[in-house]
Amino acid sequence: MPNRMTAIDAQFYWLSAKVPSDEIMLYAFDGQPTDFERAVEELGTRAQECNALTIRVQDGSPLTYPRWVSTAVEPSQIVRHHLDDDSWHSCLKTVARLADDPLDIRRAAWRMHVFTPVRDIPGSTGPGTVAVMQFAHALCDGPRAINMAAWLFGREVPVPAVARESRGFLPWRAIEAARAHRRQLSDTHSGLLPAAIGPRPARATNARPTGRRSVRTLLRHRSQLDGPTATVAALAAVSGALSGHLGNRDESLVAEVTMAKPGVPHSHNHFANATVGLYPGLSRPARAQRIAADLANARRRSEHPAARAEDRAFAATPAPLLRWGIGLFDPEAQPSQVSGNTVVSSIYRGPADLRFGDVPVLLTAVYPGLSPAMGLVHGVWGIGDVVTVSVHAAESAVGDIDEYLARLDAEL
Repeated sequence: MPNRMTAIDAQFYWLSAKVPSDEIMLYAFDGQPTDFERAVEELGTRAQECNALTIRVQDGSPLTYPRWVSTAVEPSQIVRHHLDDDSWHSCLKTVARLADDPLDIRRAAWRMHVFTPVRDIPGSTGPGTVAVMQFAHALCDGPRAINMAAWLFGREVPVPAVARESRGFLPWRAIEAARAHRRQLSDTHSGLLPAAIGPRPARATNARPTGRRSVRTLLRHRSQLDGPTATVAALAAVSGALSGHLGNRDESLVAEVTMAKPGVPHSHNHFANATVGLYPGLSRPARAQRIAADLANARRRSEHPAARAEDRAFAATPAPLLRWGIGLFDPEAQPSQVSGNTVVSSIYRGPADLRFGDVPVLLTAVYPGLSPAMGLVHGVWGIGDVVTVSVHAAESAVGDIDEYLARLDAEL
């Protein structure tokens, strides 16, 4: 039976008409499959066996939420690209343009792009294969997208089903949220709960993205990253690179970091954004310590009952009210205060056990999309012992992407 789309997933779906938000997830493999057509056929078969990959949106009355309905995997969802220049650099230039052709989730919620042969993939022993998954954001957040891609590439772990939850009655949910919010304020004031980092001044990276868009990657072995976690090490490096790029050591610089929410997911998107200070004026050890503390504090706040109560109230929002609110959103408006001067997403993808046909995975990366107030985003993606740090930037935010990459490389 069709499943009603949750409020948060519907929000991503409706907002995508104003701000495209497809996720672009790359996997590079060390070699070309012996039988390419068979490898593609296996992908299609595995996709058809996965309930999470065989749904699309049915959008009917404006008075109700859209529904997820079952659909068959179409051969057109796996596309082979032929590059005039089969280099890694040329492949990334093409990847940067994939989001220009957003998915129509009413027809298909995902698409795979395959490039082979590709020369000079970092860490490769010869020409390799690059597979890029394009997901509609309403279909999945980062962890769920990783589970879907891992299933396609041979990991025998089914994509978990989303636990359905009653919507509830909005006025009652709102009262619960208000009470929990008052408790949160009291806990913060008394010192039981760390205070959130507030909005900070917008910088050049927060201007509306214009000009050429570029993506780049840097590779490290986990042992090469100096920090308690790869996320902290990358944030400390971004701090130095971004402050150097902007030409100052402004202590107000912050990053917006995506974090998985605690608890069982009740929608396809189960994450929040936290503001984390970058502290470019501090020494590297002190900077990493402050960043790690900010991340820990953000997790503590996400575990407070107020966060769950707010989610439950939002989930009870009637469809017409949410549609009306999204209709008021103006993507042309430019804020003077922001929750991040850049975005950093970080997810570990487990062991390096994925394969395309008979060739093993080398690395993985995601190039988070740019938004009207964000022209520079980063990603930190680990698989096995390999960590990829990705950069996606508009020319308006980073005039010379390779100069910025050199800064980030040196900081790492």
